[in-house]
Amino acid sequence: MIIEKNSVRLSEDNTPLLQGLKDYSNRHIACFDVPGHVKNKGVKILNDFLGDDVMKMDINSSPYMDNVSKPNGIIKKSQDLLAQAYECDKAFFVTNGTTQAIQTMILSVINPNDKILLPRNIHKSVINALILSGGKPVYIQPEFDEELGISLNVSYLSVKNELEKNNDIKAIFLLNPTYYGACCELEKIISLCKSYSVLVLVDEAHGAHFPFHDDLPPSAMKLKADMAAVSMHKTGGALTQASVLLVNEENIHGEKVSQTLNMLQSTSASYLLMSSIDGARYNLVNKGRLQLSKALNISQYAKYKINKIPGIKVISHKSCNREGMYLLDETKLCINVKNLNITGFKVYDILYQEFDIQLELGDLYNILALISLGTTKGDVDRLIKALDIISKMHKKETILKSASMKQINPIVKMNPRDAYYSEKESLDLANSTNRICGENIMAYPPGIPIISPGEIITREIIDYIKVLKSSNAHLTDMLDKELNTILVIKEK
Repeated sequence: MIIEKNSVRLSEDNTPLLQGLKDYSNRHIACFDVPGHVKNKGVKILNDFLGDDVMKMDINSSPYMDNVSKPNGIIKKSQDLLAQAYECDKAFFVTNGTTQAIQTMILSVINPNDKILLPRNIHKSVINALILSGGKPVYIQPEFDEELGISLNVSYLSVKNELEKNNDIKAIFLLNPTYYGACCELEKIISLCKSYSVLVLVDEAHGAHFPFHDDLPPSAMKLKADMAAVSMHKTGGALTQASVLLVNEENIHGEKVSQTLNMLQSTSASYLLMSSIDGARYNLVNKGRLQLSKALNISQYAKYKINKIPGIKVISHKSCNREGMYLLDETKLCINVKNLNITGFKVYDILYQEFDIQLELGDLYNILALISLGTTKGDVDRLIKALDIISKMHKKETILKSASMKQINPIVKMNPRDAYYSEKESLDLANSTNRICGENIMAYPPGIPIISPGEIITREIIDYIKVLKSSNAHLTDMLDKELNTILVIKEK
């Protein structure tokens, strides 16, 4: 396939970085540079485990292999092809995950005390970006489904109301989609924000596949967002930790973005990760439609079968067409197990321990399964059979009442940056009501903060943390790993 963009014809059948890395690794080069394993010669245990090809391709940058900090050779060609595939002006390889891409987006446009509008169900990387930039968060509450116990996406009206109340918003940060697959009216919101001269930054970590099938929600770049951070490893097929940052330059200075990325990214970026982005892009462009058609068909089959299991149901666009879910990524199976009187955390554990099935996450009410490029019908049939067995084992007349999902409405008392650098002390969690929190606390996955630095600790938040602890949720980022105490800002 050959596409014309900006009068330059780029062949999508090329993989400049992947092929260049293969060619370089196959040359009989005497290496006197890093890395110290010297291809397949120095560390036998790694060579035996990973294989000759991987070890030979784990190289460092050189004038002959281009440099991600200032690409002008095979990395640049590969990034240009990526930009073309995602219909944007510029694309940057990112090797420290979408965390780094998100932080680059925010640091590129948000200065100290600039206001940024964002939903509360953001990833912790956004909070950390505010700590680094000094930006002021203005939160929008996403819509919430009480029955499913999940946050959806933001509504157009909620964005409009906040823009009318805050005439000094510098940028908005949106999710496309949420962790559970919910998409907002992104095109309409982007148009609204442009009328207010507000920059649009999009966390598209779970939407790498969107541009490559017409039955999926539209991508942020196609709808002319200013920047998007995309996890190529999540749904695009690249190696874990491989991500990309996409830019439309109408309102964004690409060189500023490049400088910010160079400030955060290693000068020894992994060629294995970067070349996997090149290969994943090639696959999505040339085979993505066929693979995603298969994935969508498997997803429809799975939803039909799982919805017949007593006590279990799968979220779908038809059953959940409302504010905050303008569109749904149908490759995500959000499976509600509340009526089994068992938490999603427990179902997640049972599926892994007793059936060798690995899910994306469990929460109080749900489990999340992803139907991806490589998912087979056989794997889905295993999941269906296992859920049927679990349903019969745990069929109860009562509905889970001891735990309830919450949507936290934070009271922001200090900027995250100011709170991070303030002097702190530890208090018993039970006695911390009305104090200002000094740390992030979240369940991972998905890594959405329950409370963040600078927010008021309320009784509701304390009770919710206790529920999560008693449900064996995997809580992270706090200093006290048992979470009996919590860091608070020291009072003067």
